[in-house]
Amino acid sequence: MKLVFMGTPDFAVPSLDALAGAGHEICGVFTQPDKPKNRGMKLQPPPVKERALALGLEVYQPARMRDGEALSILQRLEPDLIAVAAYGKILPVDILELPRLGCVNVHSSLLPRYRGAAPINWAILNGEDETGVTIMKMAEGMDTGDILAQARTPIDLNENAAQLFERLARMGGPLLAETVEKLEAGTVRPVPQDDALATYAPMLSRELSPMDWGRTARQLHDQVRGLYPWPSATAELDGIRCKILRTSLAGEGAGKAPGTVIQADKKGLRVACGDGGALDILELQPDGKKAMAAAAFLLGHPILPGTILTKQE
Repeated sequence: MKLVFMGTPDFAVPSLDALAGAGHEICGVFTQPDKPKNRGMKLQPPPVKERALALGLEVYQPARMRDGEALSILQRLEPDLIAVAAYGKILPVDILELPRLGCVNVHSSLLPRYRGAAPINWAILNGEDETGVTIMKMAEGMDTGDILAQARTPIDLNENAAQLFERLARMGGPLLAETVEKLEAGTVRPVPQDDALATYAPMLSRELSPMDWGRTARQLHDQVRGLYPWPSATAELDGIRCKILRTSLAGEGAGKAPGTVIQADKKGLRVACGDGGALDILELQPDGKKAMAAAAFLLGHPILPGTILTKQE
């Protein structure tokens, strides 16, 4: 099949690889413009661009999708299908309706749950035990199109968003390739989404970062996992703002008030939570410093058991 692929971050690379490996004619790859990064502000190409060039594919990086440039390119390419995975731009109606078989999207949730920008993070933040990947027919609404295929997977209790991101990316590629093959054969049966079951996954912000020890241990553990690696859960320890990078559930909180330090030694930092449970802080990153084990932090910043941690403002 002659198709155009649209994607930008690492998540999209396995989908591009799967389509290329299936032998489709990828007549063009659309990705977001190179962006300046790091201290030198050198322009850095998106992962999809790097992979597409390595595969010998033509790359297009329009700054906008509604000024006619992208549409003109696509009209010239005449794809049968546009496949999208984490492109980061909204496709206007004239582009959605251009290919003979329409546009399909790889979405990292079990739609209609977690429509929106950050479905992987919010599935963890909300304590879900299961998520997955959906291949959907793209429509005008935000992730509202018919479902073409889905694959499910459990979420491990200690799996963070970055780890789940990688797993779902690897799941999305083969599922996309299989769905495209069925579209070509005309054997796909689209299933409309039930809007009554829809939930949303808005963009993340640093406002989500401060840890409130009055919450349950599980909620705080999920906050740490769901906000990794950005914007990260944060807490103030010994007067120092720290990103909390890794935690584990620690059972009972010894009857202590929420925020009370129960243990602070070479095993890490144990804190009582609002439900009577406790949370072990295992890895953290003080402002301006590198990530380190909590035990290493305590060597330079001893915290006495009985100290009460408060929510960082």
